[in-house]
Amino acid sequence: MTTTALKAGLVGLGSMGRNHARVLAGLEGVSLAGVVDPLGDKNGWAQGAPVLPTVEDLIALGIDYAVVACPTALHGEIGLRLAQAGVGALIEKPLADTAEGARRLLDAFGSRNLVAGVGHIERCNPALHSLRGRLQAGDLGEVFQVVTRRQGPFPHRIADVGVVKDLATHDIDLTAWVTGRTYTSIAAHTVSKSGRPHEDMISAVGKLSDGTMVNHLVNWLSPLKERFTSVTGERGCFIADTLTGDLTFHSNAAVTTEWEALRAFRGVSEGDMIRYAIPKREPLLVEHELFRDAVMGLPADICTLRQGLRTVEVAEGLLESASTGLAVRLDGGTTSPEVAS
Repeated sequence: MTTTALKAGLVGLGSMGRNHARVLAGLEGVSLAGVVDPLGDKNGWAQGAPVLPTVEDLIALGIDYAVVACPTALHGEIGLRLAQAGVGALIEKPLADTAEGARRLLDAFGSRNLVAGVGHIERCNPALHSLRGRLQAGDLGEVFQVVTRRQGPFPHRIADVGVVKDLATHDIDLTAWVTGRTYTSIAAHTVSKSGRPHEDMISAVGKLSDGTMVNHLVNWLSPLKERFTSVTGERGCFIADTLTGDLTFHSNAAVTTEWEALRAFRGVSEGDMIRYAIPKREPLLVEHELFRDAVMGLPADICTLRQGLRTVEVAEGLLESASTGLAVRLDGGTTSPEVAS
């Protein structure tokens, strides 16, 4: 790829950090120069790279960019230190624990013209990547609705945020990304049953800039692990299973009916179902390849900090709606309960 490998650093060796280390250690054109984790590396997850106590020690190695995979509450602090040192960064999602923190990161990296992105890994899932391309090609015609379900058992790796910022941010970003639209309003209900200070279940309904309806069900209270995205439009319905990377299409029936009584009904009926054969590469590897290319100045479709900020703003809108009982307009206003319903 290059005669001189890019020097990458990693901050954090938690459940995601150890996977980042594995991919970085084998990434073409990149060398893993060092890892920061104050707890050290008792399990060999750093892939032989030196484990350092501070971000300043990592910066001193002369790294070209860093991957930030520490707890969400630390993204802002770590990101700002990297930006001030002139080091680009791939920051795990969500970009920050607050929209204000995300804005500070956007300003810090942007004002220095540094390459920075957000690790919204679902953009690299083969099923969603194929779905996005088919929507862009107009295969579905007009899009009516996007529905996501993301549920499973409680992840003990999470302690500093609730299910909205940990999991729902996946669905917020992927919905905006596959449709090419932004959220204009959102309404939500949350519950907390696990005894923790944060919410662990959310049900939300919203609207995109073109009028498309969105629905999200997210929780970590279910023994059933599910990662489901459906997009319904005038020609049928796409269903993406991001656990398996499968994409299927359920088409509207194209058979002409001769039964006069049924011809009067102007709805749709069941047609053919297609499961697409698509390449299935590891999403985390694809994410790293894209960010490496961006650092090298090559065209790469990475999640920008501005897009990451927008996702955090929508997540905060969900929590605001759940708290107030009002739908939230994402231009800063709120609707009345009557409109919300």
